[in-house]
Amino acid sequence: MALRLFFLPLVLLLTGLITVSVVLTKSNPGQSSPGQVSNEEVKMRERAMKLHRTAIVVDTHNDITSPITDEGFDLGARDTSGKTQTDIPRMKEGGLDAVFFSIYVAAKYAREGGSATRAFAMIDDVYEQVRRYPESLELAYSVADIQRIHRSGKIAALMGIEGGHAIEDSLAALRMFYKLGIRYMTLTHTNTNNWADSAGGISIQAEKRHGGLSEFGKDVVGEMNRLGMMVDISHVADDTFWDCIEVSQAPLIASHSSCRALTNVPRNLTDDMLKAMAKNGGVVMVNFYNGFINTEYAKAGMPAPAKAADTATMEMLMQHFEHIIKVAGIDHVGIGSDFDGVDGKLPPGMEDVSRLPTITYELLKRGYSENDVKKVLGENLLRAMADVEKTAKKLQATGAKPSFAKINK
Repeated sequence: MALRLFFLPLVLLLTGLITVSVVLTKSNPGQSSPGQVSNEEVKMRERAMKLHRTAIVVDTHNDITSPITDEGFDLGARDTSGKTQTDIPRMKEGGLDAVFFSIYVAAKYAREGGSATRAFAMIDDVYEQVRRYPESLELAYSVADIQRIHRSGKIAALMGIEGGHAIEDSLAALRMFYKLGIRYMTLTHTNTNNWADSAGGISIQAEKRHGGLSEFGKDVVGEMNRLGMMVDISHVADDTFWDCIEVSQAPLIASHSSCRALTNVPRNLTDDMLKAMAKNGGVVMVNFYNGFINTEYAKAGMPAPAKAADTATMEMLMQHFEHIIKVAGIDHVGIGSDFDGVDGKLPPGMEDVSRLPTITYELLKRGYSENDVKKVLGENLLRAMADVEKTAKKLQATGAKPSFAKINK
């Protein structure tokens, strides 16, 4: 029995090494076969895999919730159909420790009604997946929860609303969503709502209605600060971004945005925005989607199919990580994959959630220290989230009351 207890951790470690080594090899299809790689590269892969397994790896934006709600997809078994990019087996293979399931409320609900109902249905589906697979998933509501769940060997399940129209212009609804576990809200989607202007989309014209945030929109941000819900500026118009920088008392996040200097689309952040995020203490999570990391694909327009020559590469993806590091600093970049929200248009080598160790490998290969790589993988987001929690406690302790402001229609 003693020998079994001694060797079990070793066996688990070796199993993990083999798994991640295979992932890293698959993730670089242009490289030579494992039997031909240099000893230096083998050592780098082993080092990356060990680091990845000890780090807390956080992805702030995964859209698998939509197939779960719309198609009855179940996370429990590996999906071999090629239709999805996420399931529990691949999450474990990719070393994912915490994931924000996107509660994506499409713009049509703002037009046709039922935004909050849609959000509630998706939240309920996340709860149901956690109920079905308690050995693998556990709901997290705080940084402390994420850290505790990581130590237990499970995956922390969190939620973020994508599309502020989900609250149906009600701060009471916002508070109820927080109580259900929503820990960030993307203020807009591709549509401008009743209180915040959107950036539109690659092929969707932006609608400027408020000049950024309306007065009620500022109340929304203030109430999110008081609650401890992260303010997500992915998808918002530039004016909305700058209003958030001015109004928010807590760090902002961009849950799935990349760099406009490299790929000129409104969804991405300019260098001035990156610098402002750093000053704010926020974090920009790189989006893996072709249309946000590949200028030629973006020019083709979405949803027009990209030509083979326009396919994004791992090098393009890593350039966005490095650009944010250069402009904003190593403390202000993270992972916001947009898996299962991007129609499969991802760089070869980053086809699904199992390939996340490649990010670790690529960062180490570029000379970043292990401590810095851990920041990118998840520590930056945890720090920003902890700061949001501290701000909320401070506001509540100083007597800040719930806002009952109403929108002027």
